[in-house]
Amino acid sequence: MNYELSEEQELVRSTVREFATTRVAPVAAELDRDGRFPYELVAELAELGLMGMPFPEEDGGAGSDTVSYAIAIEELARVDSSVAITVAAHTSLGTMPIHLYGTEEQRREWLPRLASGQALAAFGLTEPGAGSDAAATLTRAELRDGSWVINGSKIFITNAGTDITACVTITARTGDDEISTIIVPNGTPGYEMSPPLQKLGWRASDTRALTFVDCAVPEANLLGERGRGFHQFLEILDGGRISVAAMGVGLAQGAYDLASSYARERHQFGRPIAKFQAVQFALADMATEIEAGRQLVRRAAWLKDAGQPYGLAAAQAKLFTGLLSNRAVNAALQIHGGYGFMDDYAISRLYRDQKILEIGEGTNEVQRMVIARLLGL
Repeated sequence: MNYELSEEQELVRSTVREFATTRVAPVAAELDRDGRFPYELVAELAELGLMGMPFPEEDGGAGSDTVSYAIAIEELARVDSSVAITVAAHTSLGTMPIHLYGTEEQRREWLPRLASGQALAAFGLTEPGAGSDAAATLTRAELRDGSWVINGSKIFITNAGTDITACVTITARTGDDEISTIIVPNGTPGYEMSPPLQKLGWRASDTRALTFVDCAVPEANLLGERGRGFHQFLEILDGGRISVAAMGVGLAQGAYDLASSYARERHQFGRPIAKFQAVQFALADMATEIEAGRQLVRRAAWLKDAGQPYGLAAAQAKLFTGLLSNRAVNAALQIHGGYGFMDDYAISRLYRDQKILEIGEGTNEVQRMVIARLLGL
């Protein structure tokens, strides 16, 4: 067993940490307050090769391993979750299905722009009546005269409506007992998006509801084999859980950093509150759990890179880091006391951003169901 990062992985960590510290941190509060999508940061991330890390270089990506990708997402989430989820959703959800299931023609058409970060992609799975029960999708696609005619709606979709979004890959019923995956380019007639949804957290991330009314796309936009959509989105969610778990570790680490710094500066009863055992124990517990969560995430990523089954490890990492990040931000805000309740302090933003980590990519309850199933229970 080797716990040391490779030279390439260490370079990723240091590069992304510097970018997050110098470019993201100074504007994170403003982006959150204004609910403004970080176009300029996404462009810079693309220049650094961070918008398509796991994809081959010949497709416009960086050719990085999953461990490096998880490290990058962790470092971004340490400072700002809106930027982190923009990268993660584009990579793991929006672009990955085309990489995994696309024909040569589809890959040539989409991957160079998406993997390079010139354009963004979204993944449309969740519907108003199909959340945890994703197989309950009602959106339908009917094959007519060489086109898929789509009718239905999606909700809570990340990255779908930015000015640089190229497409959304959606799941739809192509028969009474089959779900398929279809690429829908932005701007297709009959494909409409709501204004950005107002959210508790991730306010600088683009999140919208999507509507399809007789939206026709070419038959060739079917992604992979017809009727394989259910199996496809399960595989996509397995990979996506690694990036969301990495976000949980990063956010928890960011909360710890803020609380540790504040505890050294804040004086009560004549000394820094970091000298009080209650505060020390809270920080000690946070640091210990963060390291445990980090190892769970990197193990899941390593298994994926090794071509071994990783669904169980990914679900365990996602469940643990969701709960970990909840405990971490709560303890960090408590250490800040009344100041933590003020938006002037970054911990209040991290506190709001955390909760979705226990909901998106499968709720805590769904993760337990997945874990139990993979344990053979």
